[in-house]
Amino acid sequence: MILQRRREQRRHLIAEESQIGEARRDAQRLAMAYGLDETQTGRVGIAATELATNLYRHGSGGEMLLQPVRAGDKESIELLAIDKGRGMSDVGRCLGDGYSTGGTSGTGLGAVKRMSVEFDIHSVPGEGTVVMSRVGSRATARFGAISLAVEGEIECGDGWALAEDEEFLTLMVVDGLGHGAFAAAAAECAQEAFAESPEDPPQNFLQRAHRALAGTRGAAAAVAKMSNRGAVSYAGVGNISGYLVGSEKSQGLVSHNGTLGLTVPRLQQFEYDRGEDSCLVMHSDGISARWDLRRNDTLRQRHPAIIAAVLYRDHGRSRDDATVVVVN
Repeated sequence: MILQRRREQRRHLIAEESQIGEARRDAQRLAMAYGLDETQTGRVGIAATELATNLYRHGSGGEMLLQPVRAGDKESIELLAIDKGRGMSDVGRCLGDGYSTGGTSGTGLGAVKRMSVEFDIHSVPGEGTVVMSRVGSRATARFGAISLAVEGEIECGDGWALAEDEEFLTLMVVDGLGHGAFAAAAAECAQEAFAESPEDPPQNFLQRAHRALAGTRGAAAAVAKMSNRGAVSYAGVGNISGYLVGSEKSQGLVSHNGTLGLTVPRLQQFEYDRGEDSCLVMHSDGISARWDLRRNDTLRQRHPAIIAAVLYRDHGRSRDDATVVVVN
């Protein structure tokens, strides 16, 4: 069984030219820390430079998110460049060989795409651009995850974990009560409880997590277990939102009130059918639920990391930790 989980995600605001170099150096440090070789680390540096330069020169500033993504027993580094700039009217031209929108020493987005094991881009004139590049080894599951602390805090009080085997893919999202170190400790406790037995049904995990979180600040959490036959089992406690989103409808997944580790009046698992074209979206209350992917077929067809980034960009709340995970 392959297990993904939140480990660390670094955020760089790109508003000044000097911040391009800072993002590049940090991206390369992250690559080395997670075992990428010299060639891959160099590619991470080039990708970071190209993407950050585009943010500075053409995105009216923006942010770059960096995180490790496990690929079996290896790793990749994910770079997400997110802006609300003028967007691209011709994405294909910007991906052409030799076209460097930033005038950097690389050859632009086309070079980033060639160096990446996974790459995608979404750009809308007048709304902005999101670019995703993963360098290293390819992950088996198609997922995207953003999990960031509220401004002013070092530790994120949210977390997530994803397990996959030949038959099931199971996603857990947790939101520790409040934010800061104590919320982060509660979220870490829930991630560890999930990792102990990720094959459990969602209701069983919540029971174990409730016991494990006793003595912590407590947390909201939800789990979705999806089979490759289209069935989805779901259980949640607290303010984690879950949705199955297809072209025809968006179905909310039911959670009960309560706080794991403190008070859980009811634990109940619900069963759903997943449509062939649907994706799973789960997020903490640091993301507003006022979104509707059904209205945007172009976005819904993008890589889950792109979808997660757009939801974070357009619906993130600045007053709380924010986590959103998308799987398709």
